Amino acid sequence: MQKQPLLILAVCFILGIFFQDKMMLAECTIYWTAAICLLLLILICFHSYFLYKTKTVLLMLLFFGAGIILHFYNSFSSGEHLQVKQKEIIIFKISQKLSSTEKYRKYEGTAQTGNKSLHSIFYVPRDYKELNFIHYYKTEAYITQPEAPQYDFQFDYTRYLGRKHIYYQIYISKEIGSAWRDDLTITDKLRQYRFTVLNRIDETGMSGKSKEFLKGIILADRTEIDADTARDFNKSGLVHFLAISGTHIVVIFGMLYFLLIRFTPLRFRKYAVTISLAFIWMFAAFIGFGNSVLRSCIMLSVYFIFMLLQRKPDLLHSLALSAFFILIADTQQLFDIGFQLSFLAVLGIYWLNQPFLKYFPKQDNYIKKILFNTITISLSAQLATLPVVLYYFHQFSLVSIFANFVIVPFSEIIIVFSFLMTALISASADFELINRVYDWVIHILLKAIHWFAEVDVLFFENIPMNGMEVLSVSAAVFLLRSLMLKFNFKNSMALMMAVLVFLMIRTGSTAFENRKEEILVHTFGKNKILSIKTGNKVSFWISDMKNEAKILRYVINPYCASRRVGGFEIKSMSSSAQKAVFRDKIYDLK
Repeated sequence: MQKQPLLILAVCFILGIFFQDKMMLAECTIYWTAAICLLLLILICFHSYFLYKTKTVLLMLLFFGAGIILHFYNSFSSGEHLQVKQKEIIIFKISQKLSSTEKYRKYEGTAQTGNKSLHSIFYVPRDYKELNFIHYYKTEAYITQPEAPQYDFQFDYTRYLGRKHIYYQIYISKEIGSAWRDDLTITDKLRQYRFTVLNRIDETGMSGKSKEFLKGIILADRTEIDADTARDFNKSGLVHFLAISGTHIVVIFGMLYFLLIRFTPLRFRKYAVTISLAFIWMFAAFIGFGNSVLRSCIMLSVYFIFMLLQRKPDLLHSLALSAFFILIADTQQLFDIGFQLSFLAVLGIYWLNQPFLKYFPKQDNYIKKILFNTITISLSAQLATLPVVLYYFHQFSLVSIFANFVIVPFSEIIIVFSFLMTALISASADFELINRVYDWVIHILLKAIHWFAEVDVLFFENIPMNGMEVLSVSAAVFLLRSLMLKFNFKNSMALMMAVLVFLMIRTGSTAFENRKEEILVHTFGKNKILSIKTGNKVSFWISDMKNEAKILRYVINPYCASRRVGGFEIKSMSSSAQKAVFRDKIYDLK
């Protein structure tokens, strides 16, 4: 507690959020929790020998309780149970553009119908004109509430939207009327200017893939990226390169800081850090405060504030403070996958980077330092996030290790080039030669990433992973540091015990699932799919093979990972079939 008080209190706060999310304590219990927290706060303020000795425990309990209380109020929404008709005339505005589908552009925003305000997801046909942030829109719409998934292995989209306080989906097929908004905030104006810059990128002469890459790597807009490119980044383990993360913020900060100290008068150089920090915060506001962006800006700011105050900067203090700022604003952010991966990656770098560097040659020049640190940082982050990646996505590619070694060393050059391109385009300075050079560079980059993604022999999917397995693997990663720093019998046995515990949990979980026999009827669009599981094998009977690829992605693969199935087969059945009989039981396929 003396060395890392903020980190320990942040962990207690997070545990309180998890506790409330699982137990869902009632309002009266929350009042009692608040009273206990108030009592703990009073006790901490008193000075006595006994209380001094227990102050650490009292503080941990106080922050645990604070997490429970705050998450209770962040989970409550008055819009969840509003009664609305299926067809309504609505007036709406958008606040964010989401990833598009084959048929629709998707937006997040607020609709007004009568005196009811609905925070919703809007589905607008792709052939309609793109919506912006400076208009109100009026139309007739079809309003639904997202349905809970049929089975436990499916992604719970209802819960995902509920964590963002979104409880309605609105489909638009009629003509949309518009009117200028007279209540624009600074945030709306920034969103609209970003929208304008995105449109200017579309008007350049670059190829479509280069445009979408530029939008994603600098402006955090991946809404129109094509499926093949997204698949290549995912399979190669380089999706973090396309998403705005700590690397991007640090590179942009470093670029501006370098320019300020090299090309400004001496009297202004002492303000270089302050100006650079102010710039990255403005940049973060411009592209939208995503988790990784906000975490990076807070950590960088805390780090340099410590330096300006002539205090020794501490990475874990910065990490804990950024977690507090984000979670106090919205505790639901804790359950965002990006939030979890972002913080785990930083913890992994802190914990494993230096031990890994011990096994590399001496870094006696700049090139070696950059190269070796790139490799060890990438490996540390991947190891720390691997358990959570397997838990959520059930897939991993060994080629991602090599892909990161090859691509990441060039990331700083690509980010700087992309940032300068965006700055020129936003200023309406469109130079054909520069566009061609950028297009050529990104074309080569995407070709290399595609080559890594095509190495299927190193790609593994349908990897089962439950919560207990995640904890045991994380413990093994935690113990790896001690073994790397000091290779001895004690540290080796500790790591081996963690691995053994993981294998025992995994074997037991697999044996438990393989004992089950299960027959399920799945609904996918208009398709009915019958799955028959016996032991570790399963057969899928599909009525319409046209959507086989999507069924494989959204039904078969998640089911196999959840049920720890060793193999599956796909069979065709008549689309007119209405019932199925298996072991004297009748299953309705209507």
